[in-house]
Amino acid sequence: MSIPATPIMAPAILEEAKRRETAAMRRSGRVALLFMAPALLMVGVFLLAPVVFNIILSFTRWQRFSGLDEFAGLLNYQRLIGIPYFSEAMINTGMWVVGALVLPLAFGLGLAMLLRGIPFEETFKSLFFLPRVLAPTAVGTLWYYVYAPHGVINTISSAVTGQPNDFGWLFEANTITPAIIFTFAWQTLGINMVLLLLGLAAIPRDPIEAARVDGASNWQIFRHIIWPLLLPTVFVVTILNVVAGFTAFDLLWVMATGYPGQRTLSLAVYMYYETFGKSSWAYGAAIAVVLSAMVVIVSWALTTMQSRVEQRIR
Repeated sequence: MSIPATPIMAPAILEEAKRRETAAMRRSGRVALLFMAPALLMVGVFLLAPVVFNIILSFTRWQRFSGLDEFAGLLNYQRLIGIPYFSEAMINTGMWVVGALVLPLAFGLGLAMLLRGIPFEETFKSLFFLPRVLAPTAVGTLWYYVYAPHGVINTISSAVTGQPNDFGWLFEANTITPAIIFTFAWQTLGINMVLLLLGLAAIPRDPIEAARVDGASNWQIFRHIIWPLLLPTVFVVTILNVVAGFTAFDLLWVMATGYPGQRTLSLAVYMYYETFGKSSWAYGAAIAVVLSAMVVIVSWALTTMQSRVEQRIR
């Protein structure tokens, strides 16, 4: 014979149910942590540990296998301010960030808008995406001969003007950075186009059709409907391009082999030169810390802006 439940027993029953639910959640959390343990171990060993070691290293005098146990304080960071190479690398890195953002984004958006719904759309998309699958070193080697004194550009220029042209695009301070940025934009144009095409495909057609019925022009539709709804995707592309601009290395290293001021082309190249070329590992670690801090700050700012834009759209 069962005992009927009474109002006095209700709190005890609720308390027991909460206790069992809490115990079940703890068991689920332990199981989840057990499955995540290998990934967390890999991240800790191969990502977090090197980052922490690099930060510690930047406060030492480590150079040529000596001085790791000597504390240097902020000496390596003070050295950054006093060396002109660092300021030149900072300026070139800024140019890289702007160029790596504006050119691929602008051309990628233009292509995404032009290729939608045209005949042979998939073929054109594959052609523009093809450079992305090539290794950066292969792309750098290819475009090195395009910009060479007797390369493709100067050959075409000589044929058009009728005068010999052997200008060294990769050997002049005023042209080397823009030339390599254009090469980077050529390689990354395809991935920007694909991401923006995905963003365009997610935009509902009803507002666009309603605007056309009301007599809105293509520019008005793009400005007031397509662009605001595409902004979340634009921010994703922007973050990817900005990070790529900050960390640019392979194209610079391959294409600027003969340039005298190669180490000033970007902070990443300058860091590599000081660390492995001059064995100034502590100083190179300080450059890496500054570069990482810049990437984190800019990425955080862009991510914050992206979340605010998404909230406003919703």
